[in-house]
This record gives sequence, structure tokens and C-alpha cells, in this order.
Amino acid sequence: MGERFESHVALLRKFISEQAEGCLKGPAHYLKYPFIDPGSVYSANLWDWDSFWSTYALLNLEGDLLPQGSVTPFAKGNIHNFFDHQMDDGYIPMMIEKGQTEEPYLIGKRKEGVLLNMHKPFLSQHIALISGHCNDYEWARTYIDGLEKYFACYDRDYYNENCSLYVWADDIMIGMDNDPATFGRPKFSTANIYLNSFMVSEMKAMSLLCGEWGLFDRQCYYNQKAQKLEEAIQAECWDPRDKFFYSVDVDIKTRQFDWFHTGLGVFWKTLPIKVRAWTGFIPLWSGTATVEQSLCLSTMHLADKNTFNSPYGVPSLAMDEKMYNISATNNPSNWLGPIWGIVNYVAFRGLMNYGYREEAEIIARKSVELFGGDLERSGTLHEYYDPASGKPVMNGGFLNWNMLVLNMVSELADKPALSRHLRE
Repeated sequence: MGERFESHVALLRKFISEQAEGCLKGPAHYLKYPFIDPGSVYSANLWDWDSFWSTYALLNLEGDLLPQGSVTPFAKGNIHNFFDHQMDDGYIPMMIEKGQTEEPYLIGKRKEGVLLNMHKPFLSQHIALISGHCNDYEWARTYIDGLEKYFACYDRDYYNENCSLYVWADDIMIGMDNDPATFGRPKFSTANIYLNSFMVSEMKAMSLLCGEWGLFDRQCYYNQKAQKLEEAIQAECWDPRDKFFYSVDVDIKTRQFDWFHTGLGVFWKTLPIKVRAWTGFIPLWSGTATVEQSLCLSTMHLADKNTFNSPYGVPSLAMDEKMYNISATNNPSNWLGPIWGIVNYVAFRGLMNYGYREEAEIIARKSVELFGGDLERSGTLHEYYDPASGKPVMNGGFLNWNMLVLNMVSELADKPALSRHLRE
């Protein structure tokens, strides 16, 4: 693939092999079991989707850059810690932080009656990932009741019956922190395409787990739930004119019932929130997109240099959106255009899923150039980057999903992707 590419890959392999152990943490504060953190300013905290993607990257390195079996105890510890903090109603927090209080902040707020977002849909996927990698599912069988309660909590507190989609409670810790489709909008008003697409994968993973545990009726149940959710995504989130998946506003109803509104009332279930973000490509990851839709997403959007085709990968927000902004910010982190390692990987894997190998290779090359160039200049990796220049924006020392760059390299070399463990 070229001398510079190979040089950057070698540099990344060396750096990640030397730094990866720093993400593996022993029990501490609220966390009774070993766990994996993202590094940098997030060190010593356990995060939901961050720990999943760190596990996904690190397990790919077992038997290569890392000793076989060295990551697995920490990956399993992630799961043990999350279930150790599951509440009776099924709620599991998105993050368990270090602190001096008697209990994690999110648990305390839930006990006060505040309905917050819960663990993002990466729990079943996390278990399936570890189990498939180890070829051992029995270690997690004891959590079947907890998983059932977790899904029931989602269905009770975050499901919109009218449109059959899941909604965020608010805009706190939603993965894409300042996604304009949710950030600053009313509570429970957004069925975000991020939440629903990854929930499809979560249900498929749960179906797989139930099958491995011999719970065939529940296997069928979760498979049917995934199919129903995919149908809702197709009906409500796919825009046939723009050929793109959008988050949607679910706060739709006829507001008045006097004589002005005695005719045709509101009959549509949602309104598209037409902000093009990287989240519109997640249906390629989950397998929700049709073949025809995958072609549109690849050739119309991921190939467009005005929107999602930057010199260093896939911007988190289309570059021609009015909210496009690459400022350095924490709480929320900035997803209004900067390049994030996870965005590049999800787009890469989605393209590979649908057979767009050449297009996926372009994203992989750009990712290697981005991260390899950062290492050459600064000696470390950062949390997110300027799409035009490749310059880091902030938070040096961040590893987490940046390590997925090596997954791309190995998958292009025909190593089976770890995503094969997440669905039947």
C-alpha cells in the first residue's frame, strides 16, 4: 500500500502496543472488578460504548501485539462492574466515575427520581464480543435476568409506542454529545438514528446470546424485536428524497381540538430532523440498510467532498451543515465536524459489510495517515481532529477507539472482523 503507509502502520503498532496496557485498570473506588478505560482525561472511569470499542480494539491485538488472554479478564470485568451497579428496575448507568461520594452520581440521581439516559445499547454486544472471541458463553449466563431487565427498562422508559422507535431522555452522554438532532432539544423528543441503529445490533446480539444459552424462545423474541425496529427505522428515518438516514422528532400530535382542527389532523408519526451527521451511516454497521440504500450512502454521501469525504476521513457532521464547528470543547465533547476514530471505523466496517472494499480502503488509508502523522509530529494520539488539516484539536493521550485503526489494517489483510461475533 506504499512505503509511507507501511511506515505509519509500523509506528502505530509500536505505539499502541506500548500504550495499551495503560487502559487496563485494576479494581478501584466504585469498581470492584478490573476494567478498561479510554485513557487521557477519561482515565479511571468506566464508560459504556467507550469500553465496548476499547475491548473491540484490544481483543484484535491479543495473540499479536498483546499476549493471548491478557485483555479478556479486564473486558469481562467491564461487564461485571456494570451489572454490579444495575438497579432493581433494570437501569444501568452510562458511566461509573471515580468519586468521593457514597455512590456513583448517575445512580444517585436515578434514586432521586430523575429519569436520565441509561447504558447505551452496547451491553449485549459487549458480552457477545467477549464470548465469541473466547469461544466461551457460559461465563456470562448468570446475567440473563439482568439483560432481560435492561431491555425491559429501555422498553418502559425510552420507547415511543406511536412510531416504534427509542428516544433519548435528554441530551446528556448520548454518544455524539452535541448532535444537533438531540442537543438542546426537549426531553424525550428525539428518536436518534444512533440510538436506534445500535439498538438493532444490540437486539441481534441478545438473540445470539439466547441461542448460545439454549433459550430458543427468547432468541426468536429478540430477533423479532430487531426486525420490528429495522422496519420502523426504514419507515421513519430513511429519507427517500435525500437518500439518507435521519434522526426524527417524535413530539408530533394535533395540538388543538376546537373547530379549527375538526378536519384532517396530524397523521404522520415523526418529522425528520434534517441534519446530516455520521450517525446516518450506522445502519451500514447494523445491517439495517438495504443494498440500494448502501449504494446511495457510499456514492452520494461518503464520496462527496463537500460533506463527508475529507482528506482524513469522515467528519462527524457534514462539512456544509450550518452547525459545522471544530472548536475544542469538553462536556460536551465536540461532534460537530471533527474527525473521530470511531466514526472512521464504523463507516469503514459498514462499507466492508456491503462489499465496498475499495471505498473502505480509502477510509483506512486516511485513518493511518491521520494517526500516523499525529504520532510523527506530537508523539501521541488525540481525541479528535481537524478534517481539513489533520491537526489534533484536543486531549492528547487518548487511545480508546483510535486503536481501531489497526482493526482496519488487519481486516483489509483479510483477518475476520470481530463484528462477526455480534450477530447470527
